[in-house]
Amino acid sequence: QLQLVESGGGLVQPGGSLRLSCAVSGATLDYYAVGWVRQAPGKEREGVSCVDSGGVSPNYADSVKGRFTISGDNAKNTVFLQMISLKPEDTATYYCAAVDNYYCAGYVTDVSGYNFWGQGTQVTVSS
Repeated sequence: QLQLVESGGGLVQPGGSLRLSCAVSGATLDYYAVGWVRQAPGKEREGVSCVDSGGVSPNYADSVKGRFTISGDNAKNTVFLQMISLKPEDTATYYCAAVDNYYCAGYVTDVSGYNFWGQGTQVTVSS
């Protein structure tokens, strides 16, 4: 059973940076596409970014392009989300999610396809 554990959330001022980590256990990144999904209070879950199996070929939602960078470390079986130039509208609970599929592009817009989820980590952008 694949397990995902997020870390790295916190409180940051507008314009600041954070790096989220998603530690994957139970299988290697070679067989799963992994992504980040966020949910703000009162809003639906929104796909943020994802990488294909093996931690390659990143995809991003338009709202975060140029500010967020996703990467995979196969040796550590971990996926990272580096976030810079954070805005108050980035405030949300960020979830790591995975699917037993090689390709992830479709899951940025349709997060219902993910079949493994972490518990989430809170990111708050506020002055």
